[in-house]
Formats: sequence, structure tokens, C-alpha cells
Amino acid sequence: MISGVLIFIIATYILMVWAFLWAKNRIFHIPVMVSVILIDIGFPVYLIMTKDWYKRLIEQGEILSFMIWMHFILVLVLYGLYFLQIQTAIKLMRGDEEARAEHHDQGKGILIARGLVILSAAMLIDPAD
Repeated sequence: MISGVLIFIIATYILMVWAFLWAKNRIFHIPVMVSVILIDIGFPVYLIMTKDWYKRLIEQGEILSFMIWMHFILVLVLYGLYFLQIQTAIKLMRGDEEARAEHHDQGKGILIARGLVILSAAMLIDPAD
């Protein structure tokens, strides 16, 4: 069965894709993208507060799992792309139109990276939770 948290994250991904495709509408695009970035930054805090990570990672030995490390690295890549994306967004807001192509390409990378983060997270869901 799919968890409510996974449904929420998939819904934010769909919203992000919609905002990417409708980027010309800045009134929609900017708040949605900023909101999704903030959700992704705050999500680890939620997970730390609601899950028993010590038991799963240390006692059950999953800290050495390839899947855990792959997911962690994908999250770091996503955060790095967010950082670069915010920098080009600031340039765009200041009127530097040369940054538009780079911003768009970074957006594609973010959609791919975030999709992989969600997929890897879904594979890590403990059915007992």
C-alpha cells in the first residue's frame, strides 16, 4: 500500500512539472518552485522527527546498504542543483536574459534528479512503518 507521505511527495512532483511547463506564468511558477524547494529542504527534518533511524540504520545495519547511499547522494545532487537554480533565478530577476537557457536546463536536471530521489525513496520505504 502506498503511504500518505509518498502520495504527498508525488503530488508535489506533479505540481513541479506543471510549474516547469508553465514557466512563462511567473505568478504561478516562482511560488510553486520555491515551495517545492522548501518542502524538500524541510522533509529530512520531518523524517528525523517521525522515524526511528537509529534502529533501522544502526541496529538493522542498513547504513551500509548501497540503496541508502545512492539515495543520499541523489539528495545531495538535488540540493546542489537547487543551489545553482536559485543563483540563475536571481540573475533572471535582475534582468540577465542570458541566464534563461541555463536556468531551463537546470530545471530539466532538477526534474530528473527529483524523480530519481522519489523513486529511490519509494524503494526504501519499510512496509512495517
